[in-house]
Amino acid sequence: MMTTDSQRDLLTQIFHTQRRSLIGTLYRMVGCLATAEDLAHDAYLRVSKAARERPVTHLQAFLYQTARNLALDHLRRERIRGGFMSETADGTTDAVPAPQPGPEATVMNAELLHRVEDALNGMPERARRALTLSRLDGLSYPEIARELGVSENTVYNDIRAALAHCLAARGDDDAE
Repeated sequence: MMTTDSQRDLLTQIFHTQRRSLIGTLYRMVGCLATAEDLAHDAYLRVSKAARERPVTHLQAFLYQTARNLALDHLRRERIRGGFMSETADGTTDAVPAPQPGPEATVMNAELLHRVEDALNGMPERARRALTLSRLDGLSYPEIARELGVSENTVYNDIRAALAHCLAARGDDDAE
């Protein structure tokens, strides 16, 4: 069993040799180099603290998992913060959620809705009906099959084709 000092030394060695890779992993997750560096440092500190409290058998894996968890927490906080930031009189910022989408988002959503409506209107009636029964009415495939008088496999293929048609109209390249 490793002593606390030897675990700390090993962790420091792992951190120095894996630092670039760790920061690269975090950067791909959060999209900001400074944040990735901060998260890597925080992960090192947390793993170091944990190693002082109890033996850690796989320090490198524990370091990466801790860093990933910190990145996910960061992304979650950013998503919750959402909206926009406003500065107060004392120079601090308050998170003020936007009550509704901005004008650009409203226009883009309206255009998207129009493209999807056109796609729905341009697909075969049975596929449109199967998609509506599934997504809007919440029916299962067996229920839809009975309703339409077709096999479950046909329902599956119709819904798959309908969704691909909608995604293509939406502009997603990976619709298939």
